[in-house]
Amino acid sequence: MRFPFKSKTALRSFAALAVAGMAGLGLVACSGGNNQGAAGSATSGTINWWGWTPTNTNEANDFIAAFNKQYPNIKVNYKLVGISDYQASMRPALASNNGPDVYDLQPGAYVQQFGSYAEDLSSTAQSALGSDWKSKISSIAVDGLSSNGKLTAMPVGSTYAGSIWYNADLFKKYNLQPPKTLDEWKQVCQTFASNGVGCFAQGAAQEGFDQDTLQAISNSVEPGYWTKASQGQAKWNSPQIAQTLSIWKDLFTSGIMQKGALGAQQYPDVNNAFLTGKYAMVMMGSWYTQYATQNSMTQALGSAGVAGAKPFPILPMQFPDVAGKGNTSEMFGDADYGLAVASKSKNRAAAETFVKWMTASTNGQQVVANRLDTTSVLKGVSPDFNTIKFVDPALQSGPVNDYLKNASSVDEHRFALLNSDIENAFLAAAQSVASGSATPQGAAATLQQAADAAKANQ
Repeated sequence: MRFPFKSKTALRSFAALAVAGMAGLGLVACSGGNNQGAAGSATSGTINWWGWTPTNTNEANDFIAAFNKQYPNIKVNYKLVGISDYQASMRPALASNNGPDVYDLQPGAYVQQFGSYAEDLSSTAQSALGSDWKSKISSIAVDGLSSNGKLTAMPVGSTYAGSIWYNADLFKKYNLQPPKTLDEWKQVCQTFASNGVGCFAQGAAQEGFDQDTLQAISNSVEPGYWTKASQGQAKWNSPQIAQTLSIWKDLFTSGIMQKGALGAQQYPDVNNAFLTGKYAMVMMGSWYTQYATQNSMTQALGSAGVAGAKPFPILPMQFPDVAGKGNTSEMFGDADYGLAVASKSKNRAAAETFVKWMTASTNGQQVVANRLDTTSVLKGVSPDFNTIKFVDPALQSGPVNDYLKNASSVDEHRFALLNSDIENAFLAAAQSVASGSATPQGAAATLQQAADAAKANQ
């Protein structure tokens, strides 16, 4: 996934000369508007891209290098803005005349906070893919980046959560199978504990990952209830949410959740702990597919400080039926992130060219897909497993391909239906219940209060 846990260009007629110059690209530049910059050339110029992701600047540079093979006269400068600084940095930058030309947006709170600084990219999408462009892109990714009829950003890729990844070698070593129920999960954890191996790890100090686990539990309690509550069609202070929080508490008291989870960050703490073999399972979504490959796993082990470590195969598993009702806990997702074009950009046409290539061209989406840390949103583009090598192809190829195929049909949102107040309330509820400072019922009531307050402030 990506962080944080928190776009757009209404293409209008520019001038006959500009339109002619861009005819081969299928691009149309924006005309001016209130607080708008200049459109500029669609095939040359310098644009500045700010984002919290890719967190690895080498990945961003790979995207830019591939783009420049097709558009050599557009220089793209990538600026990594740390997630902890993103909100504080972006608002004044976007309000100024010297901010980024292109910037990252994630569904939900970030679209609400920064979407007003972006061009409407609906016409850009149409010029790239035709009038039926929505049918050619993952709908769940587009929905999360749209606000009041405005496409604030074009999605680069999608990510899906609600799954667990496990160390296949550790499960094989102790003759264990991925747990399918809460009781099986507890038994598996007892076996690992008796052999000095951590069972399951999660960075419970971060709202986004707590939300992922709570939503997965809720889908076991009653499939779809979480989405209804997120849409205001059901209450958070309900027996279903109270049961969800009770099961969450059980993960801590039963020894499934690792000690110190409430103070742990998913990155780098939990990620490194899993990759170094200290834990057998980790709460991660589709973005973790990258570590099923030889190259990414090897690089990750090096980053985790394990010199010369041998890569091990990881596999995805469905979140267990922790409620014991026979419900399948399906995954949920959104656009991983989208690229927005700042309304004040002085090089909007070139910025649109870059965004369009990244999000709506086969070449750009193939580069995205092959990274395996986000799923291509352009239908028909999938990872090229002829060039991507798994750690253990015989073991991983089938399950990983099935996992990605199943993820592509997900229709339940992750962040898109929520605002920052509700997201903050999830963290408070999760931590208070896990620490014992609040009952599940009390925390559920607090969630509803936050939802009511957010609605009143709309």
